[in-house]
Amino acid sequence: MMGNIQAIEVQIPHDVVQYWGWFLVFGIGLLALGIAAVVRSVLATVATMLFFGWLLVLASGIEMAQAVLVGHWAGFFHHLLAAILFGVVGLMLVTRPVISAEALTIFMALFFLIGGLFQLIASIAVAQPGWGWQAADGIITFILGILVLAQWPVSGLWVIGLFVGIDLIFYGCAWIALALSLRTM
Repeated sequence: MMGNIQAIEVQIPHDVVQYWGWFLVFGIGLLALGIAAVVRSVLATVATMLFFGWLLVLASGIEMAQAVLVGHWAGFFHHLLAAILFGVVGLMLVTRPVISAEALTIFMALFFLIGGLFQLIASIAVAQPGWGWQAADGIITFILGILVLAQWPVSGLWVIGLFVGIDLIFYGCAWIALALSLRTM
């Protein structure tokens, strides 16, 4: 039964505890970067597209090297196909970041619509404890998809940067909380 949940005691090594200040600095940096991304969401969207584009171009090079290294094995064509796919998509993201962001935003909106609807229906059908929260999450996700889709293609300019910024803010706050809890140990 879920009522008897007990806390697990975790031992944190002293080597980690002594560097709590660096965790705090890292968290503050992420928080500041997240706030900047929210404020300048269009710039953050373009920067995100360029970052992922260059990652895919790098991955294409690695896959090409893998294809050469495996030689005539069965995996050659898989690595070659992955290299071509990564290279083409990466170059598209790098050369056309705004159009890529618009295309990715419509997929995100559709994902939110379908995922939210699925979560709403599944939470009602299964009716697990706490199903109301799952249903509410499904409704919010579905509404988020409608809002993003209603503003498309303009939302493609700012949605990704905004979401990345919000994620960085929460991630930074988590690191700050960790650092402050380590400080008291």
